[in-house]
Amino acid sequence: MGSNPSRFQGGKRPVERVSWEDCQEFLAACNRKLPELELTLPTEAQWEYACRAGTSTPRYQENVDAIAWYVENSDGETHDVGLKQANAWGLHDMLGNVWEWCQDGWRDYVGTTVVDPAVSAETGADRVIRGGGWGGSARLVRSAYRNAFRPADRVDLLGFRCSSSA
Repeated sequence: MGSNPSRFQGGKRPVERVSWEDCQEFLAACNRKLPELELTLPTEAQWEYACRAGTSTPRYQENVDAIAWYVENSDGETHDVGLKQANAWGLHDMLGNVWEWCQDGWRDYVGTTVVDPAVSAETGADRVIRGGGWGGSARLVRSAYRNAFRPADRVDLLGFRCSSSA
């Protein structure tokens, strides 16, 4: 994309300080070059499913220090991806390091079960973030915790991961 906007630079560190809108531009550029990948941001349901990797506990590993960078162990910055234990499906840094944008707009949970409730949102509406990050407490670093940011927000604790249905 021409430059790395991250506050914390490094070849293996997560890219951060990217807005949801920046992510859409990046994904569109990737899809123009490699359309067969069909890259998107994960929906909120896809993100949680991938994070849990078959578990039903708050974290895919009970020892938070073994799997995540958060305020008590991060020294105030991101770290190279892959230094912490992966989940059962081999995905690293699903919790901690940086919050991750989801495709969905923010919605309140309803009291009934829904299946993959992708939520589109009008332009400018809040978008869901998941995973917790280097600047937050351990209680935020869990599979079910969610928050939201404005789609234009760029902060040094907010990154993304790609998803593909191909």
